[in-house]
Amino acid sequence: MTLLDTPAAPVDADRLAAALEHANIPTLVVVLHQLTGDRRWLAAPYRPQRGRGMDDNASGGLPDDVQAQVRAAALEAVLAWSHGRPVAVPAPRGDALVELLEVAQGEPVPPEFEPMLAELLGFAPAREHGPVAGAAGFSALIVGAGVSGMLAALRLRALGVTVTVLEKNDDVGGTWLENRYPGAGVDTPSHLYSYSFFDHDWATYFGRQPEVEQYLKDFADANDLRGLVRFGTEVASSAWDDAVQEWVVTTTAGETFRANAVVSAVGQLNRPRVPVIEGMESFSGKVFHSALWPDDVDLTGRRVVVIGTGASAMQIVPAVVDDVAHLTVFQRSPQWVAPNSDIFRRFPDEAHWLMRTVPLYRAWYRARLAWTFNDKVHRSLQRDPAWTEPTRSVNAENDAHRRVFTRYLEAELADRPDLLAKCLPDYPPFGKRMLLDNGWFAALRRDHVDLVAEEVVRFTPSGVESAGAHVDADVVILCTGFQAHEFLGPWQVRGRSGRTVREQWGPDDATAYLGVTVPDLPNFFMLIGPNTALGHGGSMITIAEFQAEYVIRLVERMLGEGITSVEPHADVAQAYTERVDAAHGAMIWTHPGMTNWYRNPAGRVVSTLPWRIVDYREMIREPDLGDFLVRRAR
Repeated sequence: MTLLDTPAAPVDADRLAAALEHANIPTLVVVLHQLTGDRRWLAAPYRPQRGRGMDDNASGGLPDDVQAQVRAAALEAVLAWSHGRPVAVPAPRGDALVELLEVAQGEPVPPEFEPMLAELLGFAPAREHGPVAGAAGFSALIVGAGVSGMLAALRLRALGVTVTVLEKNDDVGGTWLENRYPGAGVDTPSHLYSYSFFDHDWATYFGRQPEVEQYLKDFADANDLRGLVRFGTEVASSAWDDAVQEWVVTTTAGETFRANAVVSAVGQLNRPRVPVIEGMESFSGKVFHSALWPDDVDLTGRRVVVIGTGASAMQIVPAVVDDVAHLTVFQRSPQWVAPNSDIFRRFPDEAHWLMRTVPLYRAWYRARLAWTFNDKVHRSLQRDPAWTEPTRSVNAENDAHRRVFTRYLEAELADRPDLLAKCLPDYPPFGKRMLLDNGWFAALRRDHVDLVAEEVVRFTPSGVESAGAHVDADVVILCTGFQAHEFLGPWQVRGRSGRTVREQWGPDDATAYLGVTVPDLPNFFMLIGPNTALGHGGSMITIAEFQAEYVIRLVERMLGEGITSVEPHADVAQAYTERVDAAHGAMIWTHPGMTNWYRNPAGRVVSTLPWRIVDYREMIREPDLGDFLVRRAR
């Protein structure tokens, strides 16, 4: 039974009426059209308006009386469906679907998005993967039991492959198990930052760390994945044994595993970058990285210093500001901060009930988020060669974003000109990771909070010093990011030639064909590898699902055609890297005079995806064996 089928019992009318008061109107409008087939809901006065910013646009910009008409009609339509009336437009495709997408968003949607969103909505059949002949003799070893690792384990197991997952921690969850600092949470809406096929009733629009961690544990339990995982097991090295076409994987404890394929799911932002600062060992207080938050730390009544103003700091500072005696934030460079009225808002129970009860509602709600947060801003990140402003923006649309974010910053700090001067960035919006306001500006305005726009140069026994200030502290929190350019961390991988991947890449210049496969590394697959992090928006889980599907299709081809190993041709991988670099050369992240964690010291962008998500999906949709050096069983 699908959610389009008539339920076993009619829907309770009173409960439905109460729940519809909490419905997202743009979502409800397109659902109403599909239930009834009535086209009047797609035109004025019912057609939603474009949302402002990146919030939920719950009203669709429609007057109260028009919203009430939509709810009343939806009540009638859902009740009729629950009494046996079939859905009038069950699976629109092509121009019909593009029209619905534009109605839901209140703005044009390019037609090339139709296939991806049709799949997300369930209107295009998803490819099913089942047991494959020969899979019982094929083994895969996955390193990491976070979001990507569990996804790969689930998909590979479905083929009948023998799967082993090695996880250095004592439980599943990856970065959401490790990053437990106060205020930790997602900056992508929870209904998008989740597996497309595993639902959850999120407590808030943007999930907090404890709930995300529990969601991933629930995913592991619901899919019986824990039995595949060797916990407390960290990989030290891997070497390809060409004679038998297998990987030999050795752990830090000296244990050895063999597998036909290895999947790296170690993540990109999980190895803390702890700076070397003069005198740190002399500090008499407590100092730690945000990702290594001690269980026993108590900030109540303490003098606290936060070094850094990136994503972690922006979540920590508002979360602890009420507890500390004094808080000093050291800022190397300011960040662009976007408002979002949903950041702490609870997701109503009634809306969850609608998602479970009303056909198509959950799918359309998620599809709207996918458009708003995935590729909508990508166009504004392209450098316009004719744009004469050298520093503040890269094109007219990007400059409009700058004006919006500047007005918000000025409104938040209207009574603090000293903070305004420190907090206004001198580089284009989206040039660094865009941050959502978690109460950052409100925290900075507090009387016991100081913002020092200088870099910490040394520790002293009693605190820290910058060029112009000494601050006494009891606790120093390092919000200094991660070793984002070291994609495999300390794990040493030695390929077919005997060279290590570090020798191939150098210390900070990782490359991979489609972000997944690497020359000289047969049957070695990376999830969230080089140039696949999302800098323009969207959910990392979406990318992980695309990449896992690509790997599964490759393995299916291998099993079905007697292939023992695949690795990308060096010239194919090089040509792809050149395309990546050329695309980034026309984008904001290579804008001069600006640094970000996306680029390595030489200035090359190694972390982020230069393409729209919809474009990357097409690139990675189906493996082409012509791209690979293929070896077959004799």
